[in-house]
Amino acid sequence: MKASNESVLTQPLQLPCGVVLKNRIAKSAMSDSLGNGRGAPTDAQIRLYERWAEGGVALSIIGEVQGTPHYAEKPGNLVLNAHSEPEVFKALARAGSINNTQLWLQLGHAGALADAPFSNPKGPSALDLPGLKCGALSVSEIQALPEEFARTAVLAKQFGFGGVEIHAAHGFLLSQFLSPLFNKRTDAYGGRLENRMRLMLEIIDNVRHAVGPDFPVGIKLNATDQLEGGLRQDEALAVVDALDSTGVDLIDISGGTYFPGAPSSSDRSGSGPYFLDFAERARAKTDKPLMVTGGFKTLQQVKAAIKEGKADLVGLARALVVDPGLPKKWKTGGTPEPQFPRFDNPPEGGVTAWYTTQITQFANGETALSSSDLSDAIIAYEERDQQRRGIWRKHFGG
Repeated sequence: MKASNESVLTQPLQLPCGVVLKNRIAKSAMSDSLGNGRGAPTDAQIRLYERWAEGGVALSIIGEVQGTPHYAEKPGNLVLNAHSEPEVFKALARAGSINNTQLWLQLGHAGALADAPFSNPKGPSALDLPGLKCGALSVSEIQALPEEFARTAVLAKQFGFGGVEIHAAHGFLLSQFLSPLFNKRTDAYGGRLENRMRLMLEIIDNVRHAVGPDFPVGIKLNATDQLEGGLRQDEALAVVDALDSTGVDLIDISGGTYFPGAPSSSDRSGSGPYFLDFAERARAKTDKPLMVTGGFKTLQQVKAAIKEGKADLVGLARALVVDPGLPKKWKTGGTPEPQFPRFDNPPEGGVTAWYTTQITQFANGETALSSSDLSDAIIAYEERDQQRRGIWRKHFGG
């Protein structure tokens, strides 16, 4: 679907369910680490999504919202289930949906990558690797997941969120099932790709049935795991082909994994978007709207992706951390490019720590960090995680 040349960024996008996104820029899901350690939003998190909505995005996605506290990827994740406090979630939904913004929850389950200090990581298969040890989910545990995702999606709808995105990327649980590197099962959920995508498709069907036809349901999918022995691009294209006959409204294309020691795609060097070539190939497999996330740094890159029909929607993450008002500035002809920090030989995870700490700074209305603050940001990030792990264990047990 090529957007018209005129006002390429501001042209609305209608999803298959009928919901209309006001423009072509989305704030893609990030783990903002601003939950209170008991699975609930904080005032800072509410302000954060309000600021992004004020900044002009059409869609904003809250990263890694868990259906249970057992497999979270960070102690700042939100947990949405029957034990959650409705009013604080409703406050977050209201704040993040001002200015005609769609605010979605990303439905997550970290699986093998669950934060071990306060959980018991389990994935498709038992693994014992350097930096990664987990058990295997039983068949009954797997079969319970579609209903768990559906319950969380129903609560998202009831509490006023605009939609949900099912997380099947970045090495978390559904990505693990798709990947032959993580998934060594020999039953109906392992082996050939048809089996490895079975759980993902079951979850989509359950979520769609639970929320009805008019509520947006997206999915985030890896173009590649960027790991030897992981999901290949030809397999990912086959997954896109299968998604075309499901009830999803948006396929969010990303890549990479948080496998210990593997480079994050968001930390890659380079001046251009990472997954547009894959998106162009995916276009031949589906009529679903495509969102592409990763590596967009300039207005020209965003406009070209949409104008050329490779993406219907562009997902920005770190660009909106350094400048939360970027979409509005682009629309009005203001300063066109975000200014990214430059780091010399940052440690593994250090850049993520800097950006996550920067999120907290602007959520609280505090002074922006500079690249020289990297060491302090890493310390603050790790100290906050450690503190909230203690809160999590005390509140949820374990």
